[in-house]
Amino acid sequence: MKDKIRILISKVGLDGHDVGAKLVARALRDAGMEVVYAGLRRTPEEIVNIAIQEDVDAVGISILSGAHMNFFPLILKLLEEKEASEIMLFGGGVIPLSDVKELKRLGVRELFRAGTHTSEIIDFVRQEMEKKKRVI
Repeated sequence: MKDKIRILISKVGLDGHDVGAKLVARALRDAGMEVVYAGLRRTPEEIVNIAIQEDVDAVGISILSGAHMNFFPLILKLLEEKEASEIMLFGGGVIPLSDVKELKRLGVRELFRAGTHTSEIIDFVRQEMEKKKRVI
């Protein structure tokens, strides 16, 4: 069993604004988690492959481009196809509330909208990983 929670943080698609992703990555790291930052303009396939190779517990995607309804379901599908659906997917950015509800129904564990304090994200990740430990 791993000592620390491992999280992959990345941007998907052509979205080139990474300030929020870097802020979240830094906050998670400062909270004692191991963070793999995969950077900008990754494809869903790259993100899933990196997540598996790096043996992460969760993937956090920052998206501001409006393509969230395409990318999140595709990442979930690829995780399932690679038999890695135990890797939790969460995200954040500019996402309408109606889309948040649908994405969560599809399997995205949580979506943090613009303006969310990083402490909420840290608390969420810790709580979800604690639940996962109890299930194992």
